Amino acid sequence: MSASITSDYDLLGNFPEKLRALLQWVMWRYEDHGKPKPDKVLYNPRTGQRAKSNDPQTWGSSIEVVTVFHRGGFDGVGFVFSAADPYTGIDLDSCRDPETGLLEPWAGEIVERLDSYTEASPSGRGVHILIKGTLPAGGRKKGKVAMYDTGRFFTVTGEHLGGTPTKIEERTAELAALHAEVFGKRQENSQKHAHTENGAANGYTTRGLMKS
Repeated sequence: MSASITSDYDLLGNFPEKLRALLQWVMWRYEDHGKPKPDKVLYNPRTGQRAKSNDPQTWGSSIEVVTVFHRGGFDGVGFVFSAADPYTGIDLDSCRDPETGLLEPWAGEIVERLDSYTEASPSGRGVHILIKGTLPAGGRKKGKVAMYDTGRFFTVTGEHLGGTPTKIEERTAELAALHAEVFGKRQENSQKHAHTENGAANGYTTRGLMKS
């Protein structure tokens, strides 16, 4: 499943209304700059020029990005996290079977703990969790887990994972605990604990909640 996943869904119809109301939206498309993987390059929906994740003057509205997206020429749309908003995004990479929608156990556990709006990434192999909460100081990316609250953007597919909330929930305490486990001293113990838990995949899919 590729970035064309967006054409199969009402692009922002499932996306939380509070974020759709913000002027923090950009276009993006894959561009080959000689790297192992193509870059996701941001564009301003109003001007068609390059956008920056740290420059609000280059962002637009959700209506503008959807309109431009449906004209063609871009691979998707994205929401930019800003210091002016209370939201944080958690990116779990290479954790989902794009055919069945099943999550790897470690990712399913994080989705359950944060219990907020979650959707599939453009590749279908990862998930994005959106919460309302303060991201602690310290690490932002380690292994397959990344957390951002400003100066970065999330690709948006609208492919909501069934079994997760349709709204963005307040999860500051849960985020702090997860951040400490991933980036802090508790990480080693957390990894050991994960290996001793049952290995059955968690069943969050876009077709509803399935248990393996």
